[in-house]
Amino acid sequence: MTREGIDRFPQQFFIRHANEPGMKRSLGARTVAYPLPVFLVGTYDSQHRPDVMAAAWGGICSSDPPGIAVSIRPSRYTHKNLIETKVFTISIPSVDQMAETDFFGIVSGADTDKFTKTGLTPVRAEHVDAPYVEECPVVLECRVTNTVEIGSHTQFIGEILDVKCDESVLGADGKPDIALLKAIGYDPIRMEYFVTGTVVGKAFSVGNKYRT
Repeated sequence: MTREGIDRFPQQFFIRHANEPGMKRSLGARTVAYPLPVFLVGTYDSQHRPDVMAAAWGGICSSDPPGIAVSIRPSRYTHKNLIETKVFTISIPSVDQMAETDFFGIVSGADTDKFTKTGLTPVRAEHVDAPYVEECPVVLECRVTNTVEIGSHTQFIGEILDVKCDESVLGADGKPDIALLKAIGYDPIRMEYFVTGTVVGKAFSVGNKYRT
C-alpha cells in the first residue's frame, strides 16, 4: 500500500485498543526482568569483619571459565569491599532465610553487624578470603576478574572457583533439586519475593517437537 493509500484510512484503523485481546501495555523504561534471582554477596571489610548484602541485579555471564556477574552501586559498603579484596561469595538463600535476606538489603554493613543481628553464621570460604552464609543451601566462591562501569552501577564479573551445596538439597542423582532448594526470587515491580521449585519441562528436549 502506498503512503497516499494509507492516508485515506482513519488513524484508528491501525491502532489496537488497550482492551483488545493480546494487547501489551507499555510500562516504560524500567529495571524489569523475570525471574530475578536473590543473591547474598559476601565480603570482608578492611578490618576483616564479615559482611553480606542482598542483590538481584546479577546472573551467570560465562560458561568457560564459569562466571557470574553482579551489579552494585558505588554507595554500597560491599562495593568498597569488592574493590579492595577482589573476591566474594554468593550465597543463594531459600525461603527459610527470607526475612534475614530482606534485612541484609535494608541496612548497611558500614554501621550494622548483619550476622550478629540475624543470628546467621559467617563462614570463611575455602578458595577465597570471603565469608558465606552457612545456613544458605548453595554457595559460590568467586574471584573478581573484571569490573565494568554501567550507569548507576559497577558490574563485578567473578570467576566461579567452587560451588558448594547442602546434602539436604541434593537429589538421588547428586545434583541440586530445585524443589528441595526452595530458592527465592525477586519481583522488582511489586517488590515481592516468590519461591521457585516447580519443574515444567526438560531443557534441550521439549523443543525437539519443532525440529521435524
